[in-house]
Amino acid sequence: MRPCTIRPVADHPYFFTWGAQKDARPISLVGGEGAHFELATGERWLDLGSLIYQANLGHGNRRVIDAVKAQADRLCLAIPAADYPEKRELAERLLAKAPDGFDRVFFTLGGSDANENAIKIARMATGKFKLLARYRSYHGATMGAVSLTGDARRMAVEPGLPGVVHVSDFDCGACPGGVRAPDCAHAPLTHIPATLSREGDGVAAVFVESIVGANGVLIPPPGYMAEVRDACDRHGALLVMDEVLVGFGRTGRFFALDHEGIVPDLITCGKAITGGYGTLGAVLVHERVSAHFDDRALVTGLTHYAHPLGVAAALETLRVIDDEGLVDRAAALEGTLRAGLERIVQAAGTWGGQTRCRGLLGGVELDLGAGRYEALKSALVARCVHAHLPLQRNILVIAPPLVIGEEELRDGLGTVADAVQEAFGVRP
Repeated sequence: MRPCTIRPVADHPYFFTWGAQKDARPISLVGGEGAHFELATGERWLDLGSLIYQANLGHGNRRVIDAVKAQADRLCLAIPAADYPEKRELAERLLAKAPDGFDRVFFTLGGSDANENAIKIARMATGKFKLLARYRSYHGATMGAVSLTGDARRMAVEPGLPGVVHVSDFDCGACPGGVRAPDCAHAPLTHIPATLSREGDGVAAVFVESIVGANGVLIPPPGYMAEVRDACDRHGALLVMDEVLVGFGRTGRFFALDHEGIVPDLITCGKAITGGYGTLGAVLVHERVSAHFDDRALVTGLTHYAHPLGVAAALETLRVIDDEGLVDRAAALEGTLRAGLERIVQAAGTWGGQTRCRGLLGGVELDLGAGRYEALKSALVARCVHAHLPLQRNILVIAPPLVIGEEELRDGLGTVADAVQEAFGVRP
């Protein structure tokens, strides 16, 4: 097989995101099937990143494609106040997946503005304006969402939204004593309760990713989320759990928050809500919050609220997830992914570190200094493998489509290990 390539950007009339335009490397997608996507060059890539974590159903899913086509023939345009069967059914199905007590859905265009509108809902419902989020978080690219974001992507547009307070994350991997939960006497090591106390009950909401995704695959230690929930209750703050990256089966539960057994006040959704086949997001709202708006105005809206084509893609995506047992499949493949991550660590030699995994979301700590970042990226490209290398940190994130086969996953992880071994100069 000839080496795969991604060539530098030529003269394009549009911007590329998250970087200098001269450094952009466009990927000329033309299609795909299952866990692979295809380029205009004829190259076939193994997608171990689900594109940008949204392609949970993989590529070329005919059921979703046909559902969108049928919706376009049936009803292709709508206004926010429109009531049509698919919109109602999608809302009902989403609420059925949420914990008990969720009774309303606010539709958005994606994950960023799901968090944007969650900010508005929280501020209106509580009458407060401060917001808490964590430093290792990513909540989106719109102004409010990027203000919540803790990583360096917010810094280019600061000052951001007033009232945002950032707190440190738990990070058991960085514990100076090398102790791991649940054996740690200091677990769950959350800074959120103390910060809420210091803010004097002025916080409208605490935003947390159920599992920190792109910034390290940080899985909360036992008791962490329960402590956050309790602190929010004591101080009158809403708890917003961001499921944009980790929802819809990714972690072996429909929502990653289902691992914790707690009930938040709002759940934000995006990315895989449509499997990547449409533009849609959502805020799921618990009845204790939605009741506030029964006789008070909900002052927010979007022109393309619940657009029929996005709704059709999401509705069929939920059916496929259920019909094909993709949540259980992600849980069943966790062992294969975990073993592959350990193989990658071994391939990195002394430059490898901790692995973290839940369902089909895994991360490997690697020393990506001294030119190894670019070397690893080039080695993966040469093998036609797409995975996520971090913007700011030393984590290689693996998040394949939930439809990937076990042998396909095992072979793909072996290929990544080979790329790591080559990039790090480790002898076999």
